[in-house]
Amino acid sequence: MPQKQILRLNNQVKIMSDSKHIVCQSCAKVNRVAVARLSDGPRCGSCKQPLFTGSPISLDQSTFDRFIERSDVPVVVDFWASWCGPCKMMAPAYEQAAASLEPGVVLAKLNTEEAPQVASRFGIQSIPTLVVFKQGREVARQPGAMSLPQIEHWVRANAA
Repeated sequence: MPQKQILRLNNQVKIMSDSKHIVCQSCAKVNRVAVARLSDGPRCGSCKQPLFTGSPISLDQSTFDRFIERSDVPVVVDFWASWCGPCKMMAPAYEQAAASLEPGVVLAKLNTEEAPQVASRFGIQSIPTLVVFKQGREVARQPGAMSLPQIEHWVRANAA
């Protein structure tokens, strides 16, 4: 059973749980995982698939909001398109970054050709563009292709 910490701020009491909500990439169910067990290869309580695969999650119009809003770990989204040369060039590095950054960060990809409404909603004007979301809100954005060390450095600096 996860332990809870009590935080007192301005005469308000908030209970801080040391567990995180993780959205399953297979069935989109929200799972609660103890922080101490995030690196232990947790599986979805519903479909039994791994919650972390070491690969970016593919998001679409129907799954984007659930992953961004319900995940307690930062989600980094690569807004890309299949015709984009720099996107193709960055894809292997982004794939490798997912393996090295999980479970503290979830990396995801959104094809702007297949989900133009999402790209428009966030004002994506150039691709690739990486965006860090925490608790459903955008906290950082970086347009342009990056190498593996650049991706890892940028994500660590902006998702902490």
